[in-house]
Amino acid sequence: MRAAIYARVSTADQRPEVQTHRLREYAGARGFELVEEFVDHGVSGAKASRPALDRLVAGARRRAFDAVLVVKLDRLARSVHHLTQLATELEALGVGLVVLDQALDATTPSGRLLFHMLGAIAEFERDLIRERTRAGVEAARRRGARIGRPEVCDRRTRERILRLSGVGGQSTREIARLVGVSKSTVARVVKDAAGPGVAA
Repeated sequence: MRAAIYARVSTADQRPEVQTHRLREYAGARGFELVEEFVDHGVSGAKASRPALDRLVAGARRRAFDAVLVVKLDRLARSVHHLTQLATELEALGVGLVVLDQALDATTPSGRLLFHMLGAIAEFERDLIRERTRAGVEAARRRGARIGRPEVCDRRTRERILRLSGVGGQSTREIARLVGVSKSTVARVVKDAAGPGVAA
């Protein structure tokens, strides 16, 4: 089996060699052919896009290797959502994911099952967040709170803009100068008054 290793350290003074040495040893012990190494040095795991990780994904899409080895899950991803995205894409490409410290091995049926469970948990978390957001919005509406885009100006200013826009020959720039607002504010007020799908 052709394998690639991925290592990441968050700061420039940390040594990725600690991870790469372990990963090389593991690959040798398993009889994997080590074909590529990807290292992000001084890059936060909170970033979904990282130079070496992006190259790893591109290599997986080319089927340049059959498995990806990492020391810990947090070296690869900091969120369950990002992790399951990566694991799902790797699985779809036929590339297994092996995590040494968590003893996860998606090259085996039981390892793939665990990653599917992680994916289900991540989806459940997203559904809960959506439900909480909807409930919060509804509660705010019941309390009389305004939901959506805030007003760009007060009622009197809005009425003055609309009155001036109805006078022939008045440009957006002239109305903005007379009222003391920006041209974009004038344009938005006129557009909102015209209604959706109607040109301002």
